[in-house]
Amino acid sequence: MGRSRVIFHLDMDAFYASVEQRDDPELKGRPVIVGSPPNQRGVVCAASYEARKFGVRSALPSATAGRLCPQGVFLRPAMDKYRAESRQIMKIVAETGAVIEQMSVDEAYLDMTAVVDRTGLRSPLRGATEADTRLFQAVPLAKALQARIREERDLTTSIGIASNKLLAKLGSDYNKPNGLTLITERDKEQFLRPIPVRDIYGVGKVTEQSLKEAGLKTVGDVQDYRGNLRSLLGSFGVALAHYARGEDDRPVETDEGVKSISAEHTFLKDTGDKRVIARILKDQAKEISERLDRKDLIAHTVQVKVRYSDFTTLTRQVTTEDAVIAAGVIFRLAAHLLKKENLVSQPLRLIGLGVSSLRERTNEQMGLALGV
Repeated sequence: MGRSRVIFHLDMDAFYASVEQRDDPELKGRPVIVGSPPNQRGVVCAASYEARKFGVRSALPSATAGRLCPQGVFLRPAMDKYRAESRQIMKIVAETGAVIEQMSVDEAYLDMTAVVDRTGLRSPLRGATEADTRLFQAVPLAKALQARIREERDLTTSIGIASNKLLAKLGSDYNKPNGLTLITERDKEQFLRPIPVRDIYGVGKVTEQSLKEAGLKTVGDVQDYRGNLRSLLGSFGVALAHYARGEDDRPVETDEGVKSISAEHTFLKDTGDKRVIARILKDQAKEISERLDRKDLIAHTVQVKVRYSDFTTLTRQVTTEDAVIAAGVIFRLAAHLLKKENLVSQPLRLIGLGVSSLRERTNEQMGLALGV
């Protein structure tokens, strides 16, 4: 068995709004909403913590945000500015010596294992396992990184520390803003128990509904479940059982440029029910749209993949001149391909959806996010 890992998840606090508040002192302490104006069709891209107190959150229709927070200061997104700021922050992060997997302009995983080996304490902490000792040794490194970002960029960040990506991400969300949460191996299962299943990596709307129908609403419910998760969720049931115990072996990988984003679903029983297939496609389109949004990307190509009972697999794609971001657009193009190519001519074992021909999103394309 290999050595235990030390993983950080760094998440800038209300990044777009915080940059705007930093750059304009008159905005400090005020509810700042980055996105389309409330009198125009569009969505909220980010909300300051002052605005969040009114129920404003990202992806909310701007008109709704305006009703919830009439005193909100609406600002158009300035992606060039946010990307420039992100580059400065990631330069600071890179100087830690970590292996970095940047997920978006304001979020990254850091594998700090080698850094802890070089700088950590040399003896185990009393009463702690070797794995937890390494995690405790990483706390000063996380505090120093937070302090440097605050000092040099005048922005706050929240960091989760754990032995894997799943737990580190949950930790960074736990105590925002300016939070620092350590999840030890000893306490990880207890930490997970009250968390809603929808917060676990890989759980989409369809999976969440299946779990709810089985009475599984929290991770603790999954931990205590004595039924067969594979029968309930297919192959993902095995992965979910591991996640519920706080186990996740996904590596932190340097980003060499995302080429495509996709999702697949294997049916427990082969089906030709177009309503069921459409529901899965809609969930996949939403997941892909959200991933595009997190990475500030647009797509120009949509691809569908089907596998039949005899394992024959077909893929078809369509490329458009217009930017593809919204879940509704991704779904409509996928449905068009299925119908045009008559791909549901027999029961399906698997349905897949993906996008490619990816580009960075411009300011003008922000309002297309999530199709609102």
